[in-house]
Amino acid sequence: MDGMRTKTKVLSLAALLTGSVVFGMILAGTLDFTKRASAQKIAAAAEAAPVRAPQMIALPSFADIAEQVSPAIVSVTATDIIKADKRRRSFHNFGNGDGQDPFEFFFGPDGGQRRRGVEDDEDQKQLSGGTGFIIESDGYILTNNHVIEGADKIEVRVGDRDDYTAKVVGRDPATDLALLKIEGSRPFPTVRLGDSDRIRVGEWVMAIGDPFNFEKSVTVGVISGKGRYAGLSRATQSFESLLQTDAAINFGNSGGPLVNVAGEVVGINTAISSRAQNIGFAVPVNVARRLLPQLKKGKVVRGFLGVGIESINKKSQDAFDLKAPEGALVTTVEAGKPADKAGLKHDDIITKVDDVAVKTNRDLIDYVSGKGPGSKITIAFLRDGKEKTAVATLEERLESGEKPAKEEEDSKGGRQKMLGLDLDDLTPQARRTYGLDREIQKGVVITHVKPVSPAGDANLAEGDVILEVNGVAVGSVEELQAQIRKAPQGKYVRLYVQRGGVHGAAQRFLAFVKPE
Repeated sequence: MDGMRTKTKVLSLAALLTGSVVFGMILAGTLDFTKRASAQKIAAAAEAAPVRAPQMIALPSFADIAEQVSPAIVSVTATDIIKADKRRRSFHNFGNGDGQDPFEFFFGPDGGQRRRGVEDDEDQKQLSGGTGFIIESDGYILTNNHVIEGADKIEVRVGDRDDYTAKVVGRDPATDLALLKIEGSRPFPTVRLGDSDRIRVGEWVMAIGDPFNFEKSVTVGVISGKGRYAGLSRATQSFESLLQTDAAINFGNSGGPLVNVAGEVVGINTAISSRAQNIGFAVPVNVARRLLPQLKKGKVVRGFLGVGIESINKKSQDAFDLKAPEGALVTTVEAGKPADKAGLKHDDIITKVDDVAVKTNRDLIDYVSGKGPGSKITIAFLRDGKEKTAVATLEERLESGEKPAKEEEDSKGGRQKMLGLDLDDLTPQARRTYGLDREIQKGVVITHVKPVSPAGDANLAEGDVILEVNGVAVGSVEELQAQIRKAPQGKYVRLYVQRGGVHGAAQRFLAFVKPE
């Protein structure tokens, strides 16, 4: 009996081993087939789309780069004299999602202000700091506009001990650039400007600046992205196409150079995201190259077409039955502006301007802003699938609240100035800037309120829309001016105002102001 059990176990084991071998052969055959098939697919894919092997390079000598560039890096100190009855107007509401001014990151919430032993009824000094770099041996320096904006005095330190008083030659809030000039008895050391268009994501870069007053500190990282929109300010919103880097930047780095491994400046460090680690932004140096001739003349003047645009994506490509996701889709056309006069309409797709192909919004913005006011441009566009052309005569692009020279001169004595207000018409651009309800058909937008003024006392605020003056609806700055002029001298003016809307509950109220 035991022999039978032993024989049965041997037979069962033999059967199991035989089955395992067969299964193993099948499995092995299957795996081998899979490997062959995968190898065939990989070979076919490689043949169809060859991949360039990564270029093996040695790490650069960052010490050599720093030693080469540092002599031309300068410390910038801006001094504001704050009168006892006034306060410095600061950046705010940049739409960066966390309510914090991204520029504030470089200076702290008080702009570096020191108030030791200062009484409330005394004038005060407000100090802020940043960095810059010398681009020409006769003393021209590039930095950020927000470093020096509103300053009563600007000082620059070259090297360890040489201090100079600098003058502002030109500045451009739209790109946050400023050009300074210092005078010296001998040529100054300079940096070399590189080509920010050619730099690639992943390339090494070095940031040099004065974080927390630690002069000429060096940090290293890579280019993390290109063409970034960071929502820095209302002034820059149409022109941001920034370099992103993870080279650490901190308080005081603003205006300093972002340098490539060849020791060339490829960007001007501008801001950092306060909601993330090591996400910094720099203005591409090619932007500064392009604007330098105008900055030397004191002001950057841009052409203006008067359209709201967005880039074509896959959805709009499908909706308009386009061959490729290229072009600038017109979303709004401002009445009476060049695009409107040329006959453009919303839903038109701009494909070319003069001889320049428009593949994205940036192509159109850069080309139009690079042309002077009065320039005629030929616009090729698609409407209902048909190709059309139009000729537009560009106007001057103005910052929010800014007026043409003649209009500004005409309004200097206007009584809205006596109220302490800067105003703008209710244009599509103003609606976008301040997030205003489309339901508001008529009105005038407040773009600035002087803190110490009748308007300030009435708690009026930037972004409020004045609907009526003394019960009369106003639809433009001119109409508002006319109604204020009609108001009796020495009497309060009654303003009917709307505040909020798209981003919050709208409220309407009466404000009473008396022109000074």
